[in-house]
Amino acid sequence: MTDQSAISDHTLHAAGFDFGVRVYPATSPDGSVLVWLHGGAFMFGTLDMPEADEVARRLSAAGTTVVSVAYTLAPLDGLAGLPAPGEGTPGPSPEEFAAELAAAGPRSPYPTASLQIVEAFSWAREHAPSWGGDPERVSVGGASAGGNLAAGAAVRLRDAAGPLPASVILVYPVLHALLPEADAELVGLLEGLPAALTFPPEATRAINAGYLAGASPDEIYAFPGGHDLRGLPRTLIVNAERDRLRASGEAFGAELERDGVDVAVVMERGALHGFLNELGDAAAEHTLELMSHTLAAAAD
Repeated sequence: MTDQSAISDHTLHAAGFDFGVRVYPATSPDGSVLVWLHGGAFMFGTLDMPEADEVARRLSAAGTTVVSVAYTLAPLDGLAGLPAPGEGTPGPSPEEFAAELAAAGPRSPYPTASLQIVEAFSWAREHAPSWGGDPERVSVGGASAGGNLAAGAAVRLRDAAGPLPASVILVYPVLHALLPEADAELVGLLEGLPAALTFPPEATRAINAGYLAGASPDEIYAFPGGHDLRGLPRTLIVNAERDRLRASGEAFGAELERDGVDVAVVMERGALHGFLNELGDAAAEHTLELMSHTLAAAAD
């Protein structure tokens, strides 16, 4: 596993805010680097949650240096109407959740976090050689809302006509402001799940409104789904089978394929949203293997 003493925290600045990155140097570097973004409905999540910390440790032990980003979180306006945390869902208990919100620091809506991911990518490319990494093999990826931010950053980088990520990794991402309609199979799979895992329309509307704070939901960098995706890097999308967001990940994969992007779409059978917070779970272990394989192959 990663040497605890080798992990380092750094402060960057973009979009008017300081934000943090935590570097997990690879034990035996294979040249790959991943800029990794935790989830949390844009409003919460920390570098210490398993989806951030444990994922970074596992990937760094497999040869990839991970730059985990503590992007500026969105205002709490999006909490209105959301199901309470901790009701049988992966993630923090209600007590941990309350403490996390209190410790989050300054908040800012879109496009702050989106711009910070671009800055983190540039910083990772600059420093990659010091970790045994190759600047041409720096990828971006994230889970849930972090997957949204990773995809949006990739589109920003494409449009800036500068260096692109070597690959993009999206795990149970949300990529459309209005979720594509769930088919009958998915609706059936969601039956009996806690409300927090079904992402009802009122919840997604609240989350998006708080994140956007008046910006258009049609803004490509905010929700890349449904837009022109030509020229993006090879992409891995991993969806959870029993997850309402699966419809967004699947639709985005089809859009990438339509636009000529090299994309692989995988569904983890039986898995729930947030499964990377449950390392040891079969879906989490398989997804980590897929991520490592994608990163090792980046820039081939």
